[in-house]
Amino acid sequence: MPGILLGDVFPNFEADTTIGRIKFHDFLGNSWGIMFSHPKDFTPVCTTELACAARISDEFKKRGIKMIALSVDSVEDHCNWSKDVMAFNSEAETALPFPIIADDKRELAVKLGMLDPDELDKDGIPLTARCVFVIGPDKRMKLSILYPATTGRNFDELLRVIDSLQLTAQKKVATPVDWKPGEKVMVLPSVSEAEAADLFPNGVTTKEVPSGKKYLRYTQI
Repeated sequence: MPGILLGDVFPNFEADTTIGRIKFHDFLGNSWGIMFSHPKDFTPVCTTELACAARISDEFKKRGIKMIALSVDSVEDHCNWSKDVMAFNSEAETALPFPIIADDKRELAVKLGMLDPDELDKDGIPLTARCVFVIGPDKRMKLSILYPATTGRNFDELLRVIDSLQLTAQKKVATPVDWKPGEKVMVLPSVSEAEAADLFPNGVTTKEVPSGKKYLRYTQI
């Protein structure tokens, strides 16, 4: 079945984009990356999403994230649509701050498992779903979120999960439900008490539970 799993090396595809032809791994360099796909150019929900991504592009840049979008139309359509997107942001004279991949033959959409069988275009061809892929500096997929074509994404949540991914890539911790940067994190079960004492100078607190098992360990990073 077409698609890519967490931990897989992301395909090093070549594609035409609004900044020219790219080879994906070269585009990423040593950076983290985020790819978000769109069902079609000149459509309402997609326009609001791209506009939001453009507005907060500095937040991705601060985190060292290279941004790239994908839609199943031509580069020419992408360039014209980009003007609408920036006009939606009341920034008509400003260029879209990230490229859009032209996947008019749906080759990448098929390869990456991004088609939505329930949402069809006027010719009865499946639209691209709203996929989000986060790729690490090792070129492996760290996160995949799939939304149907009818539901717009939450970009605040994307920033939150990127913060978690980048933190947990460096520290032996996990982030609990609804975690936000600056809040306490959880010590991994694989970390012994002795190792935790060395790793977390701010100390570790354990929540007591009826089982008596000491697995709910929190620390401040």
